[in-house]
Amino acid sequence: MPKAVYIHVPFCEQICHYCDFNKFFLQNQPVDEYIELCEMEIKNTISNFPTEEVSSVYVGGGTPTSLTTDQLGRLLEWVKEYFPLAENYEWSVEVNPGSANFDKLQKMQEIGVNRLSIGAQTFDAALLKKIGRDHEPGDVEKTVQQAIEAGFTNLSIDLMMGLPEQTMEQFQETLRQVVALPIQHISAYSLKIEPKTVFYQLWSKGKLPMPGDELEADMYEELRNTLKEAGFTHYEISNFAKKGFESTHNLTYWNNEEYYGIGAGAHSYVQGVRRINHGPLPKYMNAVKQSGFPYREEHQVSKTEAMEEHMFMGLRKLDGVSYTNFYNRFGIEMRSIFSQEIDRLVNDGLLRDNGSSIQLTDHGLLLGNEVFEKFLLKEQ
Repeated sequence: MPKAVYIHVPFCEQICHYCDFNKFFLQNQPVDEYIELCEMEIKNTISNFPTEEVSSVYVGGGTPTSLTTDQLGRLLEWVKEYFPLAENYEWSVEVNPGSANFDKLQKMQEIGVNRLSIGAQTFDAALLKKIGRDHEPGDVEKTVQQAIEAGFTNLSIDLMMGLPEQTMEQFQETLRQVVALPIQHISAYSLKIEPKTVFYQLWSKGKLPMPGDELEADMYEELRNTLKEAGFTHYEISNFAKKGFESTHNLTYWNNEEYYGIGAGAHSYVQGVRRINHGPLPKYMNAVKQSGFPYREEHQVSKTEAMEEHMFMGLRKLDGVSYTNFYNRFGIEMRSIFSQEIDRLVNDGLLRDNGSSIQLTDHGLLLGNEVFEKFLLKEQ
């Protein structure tokens, strides 16, 4: 029974050079009709797949704050109307420092949003321009201060590392500025060159100078050390939190638990079935109008697939995968399935086994994908 909801707002006022998420330039888009169809999808989804309560909601994009205050307010009100929120829920909205004014922040807080994820990426002005962002470094601090004035007490900042021509000194300065902010959570991801992006076109022509794997690994170590000194706990490969502020919603994914996905291109995992919504706006909107649901693809997850996912999602967490939790979920001992893989990775220094759980080592954190692929099984 899902206890988490993801809502996708696919509109942006500017398209970032690295982004491969489902998004559309805002101008001349049917935003109001899209929001109304999201309500229809929400209503039909909760009717067909009811739940007792929802503990986390995440509104992402695209850029949710590219909507007007009224449009964003209507969408959020429908979330509150149809989904039964738990007493201690977490409700996050992604915020672009360039488009989040005080009225929007106040409206979100009044409706019930209690966490913001602010897309800073870097505090270097030249790098912001290079990656296609439309805000200035000072906009981040301004947004944080306005959010606090609006009543928010749970703020997260998104950072990127390994950007084109990014130096260690630039990254260190970004870290210095981010830990000086009154925030509770930081997500930091390495740049990945994805198809159908501006950066991919440049990279394929040899026109995108990258820092290199060694420097990127050094940045990751700098990140871990700096945030530890600043009082943040490293609880997932890319995520750090002050005590008690770990992301409930993201832990849903890493614990491989079920969740609703609403909106164009959204993914969901409900009653053992993974679904993908149509991404293009016309296809999404027509599907909802015709059938009430926008599914492009549906896949029943087998037990083998579920065990694989449990391993490589769970190993992203610093506390790893528990033997007891694995047995309770699948009715079989983890080592009866993955004994050889675990022993080999322990011997290679990529995993540690403390008897109650397995976890990535410090070296394993740098080579996570190589570890995860070892837990892919042939279908039984």
